Amino acid sequence: MNQITDELLRLISANPIDGKSAFNIREDSQCAGRQSTENISIENKEGAPGIVIRVKPGTKGETVYIPACVTHAGVDDLVYNDFYIGEGADVTVQAGCGVHSEGEEQARHNGIHRFFLKKNARVLYLEKHIATGNGTGEKRIDPVTDIELAEGASLEMDTVQLGGVTSTTRKTRAVLQKDARLVVRERIMTDGDEFARTDFVVRMEGEGGACDLVSRSVARGNSRQEFYSTIKGNAPCTGHSECDAILAENGKVLAQPGLEANHVDAQLIHEAAIGKIAGEQLLKLRTLGLTSEEAEEKIIQGFLK
Repeated sequence: MNQITDELLRLISANPIDGKSAFNIREDSQCAGRQSTENISIENKEGAPGIVIRVKPGTKGETVYIPACVTHAGVDDLVYNDFYIGEGADVTVQAGCGVHSEGEEQARHNGIHRFFLKKNARVLYLEKHIATGNGTGEKRIDPVTDIELAEGASLEMDTVQLGGVTSTTRKTRAVLQKDARLVVRERIMTDGDEFARTDFVVRMEGEGGACDLVSRSVARGNSRQEFYSTIKGNAPCTGHSECDAILAENGKVLAQPGLEANHVDAQLIHEAAIGKIAGEQLLKLRTLGLTSEEAEEKIIQGFLK
């Protein structure tokens, strides 16, 4: 790995890769390191760039790391990663992407991840995106996540993007069977002329399915954000979608949460709130000795947490 990759890994990894866990490190469209374990195997994907991760049934408490880094302009990295999670397994997948550019050409990572969870399997999916460098070319990250949850399976997704990404389109699709559960927590901050679009579509096909989608975002400078979500209840189920956004300077946010109830016992709710930081919040912190800038930053960081 080069030095930039090492620096990006420190920024995007919630926890450092240890020598005992399964991992695959991607650097500028190539594999920079890989390790499988007794319970988690990682192999090249046939017919397309990417990997196949297989977790044995009943595996508990293990983590697989799959970070991807783009370290210079002119790289357009496309990768397809498939996850097959065995029945009753309970594991953590720590993903993340870092893009660095000092040039005028675009630097981009497009990761397409597909999750197939068997009965009663559970995954905690951690994903963090960041871009660095002083290059004038676009720094883009465009993740796609497709999720299929069998009976009783659950996936909790915590996704964060807090700086430097010029443009991002984030697509998530999920299909839930009986008693399956999906939880998504998204946090995004844009600044300058950055653009971010989020697009969720969740289909609940089995009785007792449940999903909870929560997006919190801050749009600063002249940045723009778009939030779209559609929850389709095709069986007795519960679904909740929430979009909360803070505007600063000339930031703009469009939020369009949608619900589609196709069963009399589908219970679906959506919420959306967009506004600036309340004046009384700033005043309270300024009375404690903070400047206006420090108070605003403290409120934003607390909101995104």
